[in-house]
Amino acid sequence: MSPDFLSLPLRPGKPRATGLTHVLDKGLPVSQTRALLEAAGEFVDIWKFGWGTAYLDRELDAKLTLLARHGVQACLGGTLLEIAWSQGRVEECMAWAAEVGVPLVEVSRGVMPMSLADKTRLIARAARSFTVLTEVGFKDPARRLDLWQWKDEVRHDLAAGAWLVITEGRESGTVGTYDASGEVIEEIVDAVVGVAGPERLLFEAPRRDQQAWCISRFGSDVNVGNIALDDVVNLEALRLGLRADTAVIRPAPASW
Repeated sequence: MSPDFLSLPLRPGKPRATGLTHVLDKGLPVSQTRALLEAAGEFVDIWKFGWGTAYLDRELDAKLTLLARHGVQACLGGTLLEIAWSQGRVEECMAWAAEVGVPLVEVSRGVMPMSLADKTRLIARAARSFTVLTEVGFKDPARRLDLWQWKDEVRHDLAAGAWLVITEGRESGTVGTYDASGEVIEEIVDAVVGVAGPERLLFEAPRRDQQAWCISRFGSDVNVGNIALDDVVNLEALRLGLRADTAVIRPAPASW
């Protein structure tokens, strides 16, 4: 039986529209996937098969069945579609994704030299068959978007049919909306929030301090992504103020 004696932020049940937790699967075996979902599946909303791992995962069908059973939406990593695009294999990639039953695809241009116009066309094509998440920002720390480019790309992605726009952070949390040390570049966050509002954005935040910053700034129902699978419960504790990083400081009680 779950305890209920503390006053905590109210979290919507699944399927959630906000407060989404997007996790990064780097090739987890199906046995461990099952164990994680049984223990913490209620806290996971989007399961991203990182990079091109779905293409190699021999247990993909079994994992997709488990995810659907626990109300978790599977998503192909954007790098896989970028590689397919670079080889002229977009239609084959999408046909395969539809055949295996992946409901979400990510469209990005963080690796390949894809123009914004090509990305917009790719989003519109993917949106005919899938729910689309897009990603803005580059994976190479030497490549940086100007503020106006961040805003312009977010606008284009949403207009083309994106459900959510992901702000790049990578697994390292040192690119995109972060500097090389992992500190949040607040002017970028402010710029994209000014265009889309936090409810249409998903902030990649792989590090605990980045997750705490997002929660402190936007509240417990902020959408955060690229969460390590072993950090799922820790993130929920942060959302609910059950860690020092986000705990609400109260005056000492009169008595206990």
